[in-house]
Amino acid sequence: MEFVVLYRVRDGVDRSRIMEAFPRHKAYYEDFRAAGGGLLALGAFHTPDPAASSMGIFSSREDAERFVAGDPFVTEGLAEARTLDWDVVHPA
Repeated sequence: MEFVVLYRVRDGVDRSRIMEAFPRHKAYYEDFRAAGGGLLALGAFHTPDPAASSMGIFSSREDAERFVAGDPFVTEGLAEARTLDWDVVHPA
């Protein structure tokens, strides 16, 4: 099982605030991954809806929750996150 964190930009948050916080978010996820934090993949959705945001995939719920707890997008009140259990199937 893997764990998916879905991010959604909070209502009323301007894109410029997201872009201003992005360097801190990027440094955070790079450090998290380098420290072996269980981050498997992370990325934004490309849709016309700016609130669609992004998702991350983690190897454990604990890693996912620890990541969210320290992510500048969340700690600065720009995005909300929810964690889902994911029964991933790897086709042969």
